[in-house]
Amino acid sequence: MTEPVWTPSDETIRTANLTRFMEYVNEAHAVGANSFDALHAWSVSDQESFWSSVWDFCGVRASHKGDRIVVDGNKMPGARYFPDAKLNFAENLLRRNDDTTAMIFRGEDKVRSQMSWRELNDLVSRIQQGFAGLGLEAGDRVAAVVPNMPQTAALMLGATSRGAIWSSCSPDFGETGILDRFSQINPKVLIACDGYYYNGKEIDISEKLAAVAAQLPSVEKIIIISYLGRADELAARIPNAVSLDAFIADHVPGEIAFEQLPFDHPLYILFSSGTTGAPKCIVHGAGSALIKHLSELYFQANVKPGDKLFYFSTCGWMMWNWLMSALACEATLVLYDGSPFAPSERVLFDYADEVGIDIFGTSAKYIDSLRNTGWRPKDTHSLKTIRTILSTGSTLVAESFDYIYDAVKSDVQLSSMSGGTDLCGCFVGGCAVEPVWRGEIQASALGIDVDVWDDDGKPLAKGKGELVCTKPFPSMPIRFWNDPDGVKYHNAYFARFDNIWCHGDFAEWSEHGGLLIHGRSDATLNPGGVRIGTSEIYAQVETMDEVEEALAIGQDWDNDTRIVLFVRLSADATLDDDLIATIKQRIRKGASPRHLPAKVVAVADIPRTKSGKITELAVRDVVHGREVKNKEALANPKALDLFRNIPELQV
Repeated sequence: MTEPVWTPSDETIRTANLTRFMEYVNEAHAVGANSFDALHAWSVSDQESFWSSVWDFCGVRASHKGDRIVVDGNKMPGARYFPDAKLNFAENLLRRNDDTTAMIFRGEDKVRSQMSWRELNDLVSRIQQGFAGLGLEAGDRVAAVVPNMPQTAALMLGATSRGAIWSSCSPDFGETGILDRFSQINPKVLIACDGYYYNGKEIDISEKLAAVAAQLPSVEKIIIISYLGRADELAARIPNAVSLDAFIADHVPGEIAFEQLPFDHPLYILFSSGTTGAPKCIVHGAGSALIKHLSELYFQANVKPGDKLFYFSTCGWMMWNWLMSALACEATLVLYDGSPFAPSERVLFDYADEVGIDIFGTSAKYIDSLRNTGWRPKDTHSLKTIRTILSTGSTLVAESFDYIYDAVKSDVQLSSMSGGTDLCGCFVGGCAVEPVWRGEIQASALGIDVDVWDDDGKPLAKGKGELVCTKPFPSMPIRFWNDPDGVKYHNAYFARFDNIWCHGDFAEWSEHGGLLIHGRSDATLNPGGVRIGTSEIYAQVETMDEVEEALAIGQDWDNDTRIVLFVRLSADATLDDDLIATIKQRIRKGASPRHLPAKVVAVADIPRTKSGKITELAVRDVVHGREVKNKEALANPKALDLFRNIPELQV
């Protein structure tokens, strides 16, 4: 394609946060940055000045910043940022205390509410007083099995205002999945809901919650949010449980006491998906998550005070943590809990028009699913307020770019992002002052020195290789929980290349300076010794009317690897010889002959994690007769049984 699919207007460039930031650093540091590329080059070459400028420009609230910005800035792991600073994460998010709207909430079509900044501050104050009564202290863990709703945000802020460490998952996790996570961190407080709505149905979790509570002996108090209106009833049946309303009943709103703590004081424990073993407990620091999120929200997503920011996410995905940080930008959070297709595919776009969403965030999987319905939102909805669409979670294929600009909105910045739980943020993402090219992620994140390397650790200007980060950055994990010697942490990112973060993505630079992500490198296919990204196959196959979804693995066969392609077909399609030939022809023409699958197999369902990512590694283990160690990480674990002992794969 010779032309971009979106180009920023002069007004967009003039008013962008990035433009204001460039003016700021040019004046403060005489950088001379007159383009994003020049600004990025400075941000990685002079990290001290850059991150100090982010702190000042974004107005980080702290009792002390300190003179030292980066210590041991050449060590990964080992670099430390703002080592003398003292701050509180929650204080930075609760910047406002007035009657404007802080959060808007929809629980499918069952629950509607909103909360002002004053109401949010008052609720956090009362929660904090309740936590003080429990003796909750800095470093204690608070575990939550919760929906994405305002009360959840307030409970997180109440906990982190005291320096407690927050860890959450969504209530659709099974008992084993919850315990696999929270039993590792010995929480003092457990927070849960009385149930939730999904696909129009009430889902009761009382038995699951009681079973989980009985197996977490460290928990001293259980707080239950009333979502279905049964919190008091459920609390009466579980020892040491109380509804949120009862927990705060005796407390009057007052001034919030924000515990001032070191920059790298633990804030969140996030968990890896755990589909290849027990979930890793990844510990992120308060200041490090805050300043990384501020840089992304201000400069990649171009969030401005008063913007209505929506991101479809559960509380088990790091995008929820990312979304919460937008409060520090004085944005209004637009929250949704439930199925994005209940009661129909229109629901999120109805929501966007109703409340006037400015920035609409979702997963690549959702966009792909919407595309497969054939529905065209631009024909039925205004969507006039949406200026940016954000996408992450997996690769956003070029055809999904086509769909957005053709069927959703033509004048919109489509910002594909990539990063993950490991850094609680993004390595690459959007840029409001640069054009969008079909199928490409626009730019590297500021302050992040990403590159693409070959197997020998040499940079690749062209071609596919490992996505790496060659310099430290603030939101590297502080550590892994229960990893006292740091071996698990080191092996996760630094074992491949010494002192270099190897992210595990298969990527390449585009001719426009953007990034193409071809999937996880540990799921990369390697037939005949040639590395192939699975997303290159999906990009061809999933555009076919007959194919709803696809998953490719490498099967060990005859002393080599052969590609096996699994397809979930549309209702009126049959996988016969003609369709297999058509699929292969499409792959040969659109990708290459090396991408051709040796076997194409129809399956009724494809397993995915709770954040919507297909699980290639778990399927590969099943096909090879290996145990999948943590099925509870999957949204549909029974789908794995469809891949056992398939006759076509025995010959």
